[in-house]
Amino acid sequence: MNNPSNNAWPNLGAVGEYWIDAWQRSILFLDVLRQRGNAYEERKETPVPHVLHFDHELVIDGRKLLRPVNYGLVRIIPPPETPSDPNRHPIIVVDPRAGHGPGIGGMKHDSQIGVALRSGHPCYFVGFSPNPVPGQSVEDVCLAEAAFIEAVAKRHPDAAGKPVVIGNCQAGWQIMMVAAMKPDLPGPIMLAGSPLSYWAGVHGKNPLRYLGGLLGGTWMTALSGDLGSGVFDGAYLVQNFESLNPANTYWTKPYNVYSQVDTEAERFLEFETWWGSPVLMNAGEMQWIADNLFVGNKLATGQIRTTDGIRLDLRNIKSPIVVFCSEGDNITPPQQALDWILDLYSHERDIVVAGQTIVYTLHNSIGHLGIFVSGKVATKEHDELISCMELIDTLPPGLFEAVITEVDENTQRSDLIHGRYLFRLESRTLNDIRALGGNGEADDLRFATAARVSDMNLGLYQRFISPMIRTMTNEPLAELIRTTHPNRLRFGMLSDRNPTMGPIEALAESVRENRRPVSPDNPLLAMETAASSWITMWWKAYSDVRDTMTEMVFLNTYGSPWLQALVGLGTQQTDIPNRIERDLRRDAAVAQLRAQLEHGFEHGKIEDAAVRALIYVRLREGAVDERGFATLKLIRESRPENRRLSLAEFKQIVRQQYLLVLLDEKKALETLPKLLPSDEAECRSALEAIRRVLSAVGPLSDETKGRLTRIEELFDVKRRKPQKETANA
Repeated sequence: MNNPSNNAWPNLGAVGEYWIDAWQRSILFLDVLRQRGNAYEERKETPVPHVLHFDHELVIDGRKLLRPVNYGLVRIIPPPETPSDPNRHPIIVVDPRAGHGPGIGGMKHDSQIGVALRSGHPCYFVGFSPNPVPGQSVEDVCLAEAAFIEAVAKRHPDAAGKPVVIGNCQAGWQIMMVAAMKPDLPGPIMLAGSPLSYWAGVHGKNPLRYLGGLLGGTWMTALSGDLGSGVFDGAYLVQNFESLNPANTYWTKPYNVYSQVDTEAERFLEFETWWGSPVLMNAGEMQWIADNLFVGNKLATGQIRTTDGIRLDLRNIKSPIVVFCSEGDNITPPQQALDWILDLYSHERDIVVAGQTIVYTLHNSIGHLGIFVSGKVATKEHDELISCMELIDTLPPGLFEAVITEVDENTQRSDLIHGRYLFRLESRTLNDIRALGGNGEADDLRFATAARVSDMNLGLYQRFISPMIRTMTNEPLAELIRTTHPNRLRFGMLSDRNPTMGPIEALAESVRENRRPVSPDNPLLAMETAASSWITMWWKAYSDVRDTMTEMVFLNTYGSPWLQALVGLGTQQTDIPNRIERDLRRDAAVAQLRAQLEHGFEHGKIEDAAVRALIYVRLREGAVDERGFATLKLIRESRPENRRLSLAEFKQIVRQQYLLVLLDEKKALETLPKLLPSDEAECRSALEAIRRVLSAVGPLSDETKGRLTRIEELFDVKRRKPQKETANA
């Protein structure tokens, strides 16, 4: 950039200076839009357009599976400076097919994939081509993803655990379906901005959940599929996302580029390359999603069955589940990301008895896309979650919140902490999730009414209107409708294919050679900035009024007792499918687990005793952090290789001993000596390991010290000998 004081330009005063700069910015801004349009046209001709930043190689082409789909599994080739450790969990990042193309999880160096590579994990990516295989279904995609996970597991037989699967947005609920279908397949599952409880939200926010009701249900989805000749255009989904924040869509985002065109162009083009490439779905796929998830809310309530009759029950999932959500996410608010737990369980004890481990972390401001795209989020939340995945994988069953705090000079044993943040897991109750807000009974009844109305309207459309639409639609017409969609047209019309854009490239090059930016203190620039703020405020005021009216219309319409009665819903809570039903086989399995646990009180080895002791000492504190786990790993690595526990063995011990302590704390403590050997040195070594782990997290509370004293007495062989002799006598 040339210096603003370039003598080639006469001194035109504040007005002249501003208008020269404004004209130059306009040309450069048009050139940015031209480059965006060219990228759009270029990607249209690419078989599998993506925005992956990393080198990769194809492992499995989903189009060659028994039930073919347009998905594929690729291996991310690690850079030479960060080789993969074959002993670490392999990580699979699954991108969302929710309107856009693949690659968002690895779009830049500081991304989910980038974090995984830097941590030494073998890394894989699941993406998709823009056109679906004719006839493929959501279930077909789930089976393909199961095959991908199985293939990755086979490629890493020496890994510490099963593959970690990260599902972004739409991919999250899909991975949960996979895990419910095949519980033994995946390792820890991380859901990033993934909705699972589709009706949930709070009044005054989250207007997207009302959209299905305002449209009269999913008949509009069916109409879009018919007009697309059996194909649903992802541009409609993108349009829905953009409508949530019209201030950003129609003004803030383009103005930010225009006002800072010298520095913002590259970042804008990088993002728009992904944002401006809508993909297609089979009409049947999108209809299933709209009917069963967005409007029907059938996943967390156990109402979905596979084609062979298997009911998808999320309580069957054995893998630890990590939920990353944000208060600033208006597409997947915390309620939609977390309230499925309330749908499945009535008390946190039920989570423990079910053997399920659920961890959630709540960001206070980041938006939906920022969860996957933001470099700051990648280098903090994703970095900590991925680096501490082994810790999460060994957690006992229960509900936990991940609390991530910055390390400072007062943090003890910082040498045991990965990076700049301390990762801590604190026990939570269901009331902590309820405190985030959610639906009341009246709200659930409204959404259930909307679902019934949707079924009725869809049936009428399919019976009387759909046949006519299909006879009038053909592939050329469908392609014309897709091409002229505003979310495609605005990209293509400003590319080099438009003859009027021809002079822009040369003109922009000339402007760059003679750039004369306005001085920051120019009064007209201040007026421009103020005008921009006013426009933004106007758009926000409009969207606030629109959202308020949207909510009011939905609540009043579907809250009508007449409409509720008309669709067959009464006032009884049992009429509303917002809780999963009991499963007698599950109840029998829980009873069987209790019987097995009774046998475990008096049987085990020194490792079982040490883990039981640790759980007993720390039980009241309800928290664990990475320092204690790092100490455990150091202790494990110091033992002879033939005496080391594998991660799977350690996880099983933790789970069993935790359940024993919860089942009967007094009995677990009284029977602890029966697990201890008579070898004094071995008991002393185990006790020292317990002390090391406890001291790693800082000073102990008085209650914890008292519990540790009790454990020290039990591990003291000399104190136990008289008791045994007395018992023998």
